[in-house]
Amino acid sequence: MSIVKSKIRTIPDYPKPGIMFRDITSLLIDPEGFQLTIGTFVARYQNAGINKIAAIEARGFITGAALAFQLGIGFVPIRKKGKLPGETISATYQLEYGTDQVEIHKDSISPGEKVLIMDDLIATGGTLEASIQLIRQLQGEIHECATIIDLPDLGGTKKILDKYGVGVFSICQFEGH
Repeated sequence: MSIVKSKIRTIPDYPKPGIMFRDITSLLIDPEGFQLTIGTFVARYQNAGINKIAAIEARGFITGAALAFQLGIGFVPIRKKGKLPGETISATYQLEYGTDQVEIHKDSISPGEKVLIMDDLIATGGTLEASIQLIRQLQGEIHECATIIDLPDLGGTKKILDKYGVGVFSICQFEGH
């Protein structure tokens, strides 16, 4: 979707030299771009029988909450360790230099519920992988993962499909890192 892609700015050398940061804030402040983004997701998922959207902190919350509202379904936050007040389960994922954890409330998904996982971007797939593990631990059925941006050169989409059998839908792709 070239209109959405054209509204995403690239910031070179952020957060470190050699990284081309794909910044969705320029998309979000543009009414046409934001409406087109959410409208694309609504068209794809409105008849999919999804019960909940589980979105990853923090930028995944923006599209995830807007889509859940449009579809009239529940929204489940997946947050960094220690940010949720209730009883949680956690999953660890790999960072470039170390690991991190995400958590979900134990009572947020019931067995058999059909869940869409959302984030703003997929790179290596680490946070989506951890999110899949959490939802499966709660016995949720994962419909698909959805992002605005895919960085296919980093292999995350392929990893999620090959390792977990879960597809990833992305509105646009950017080559490179």
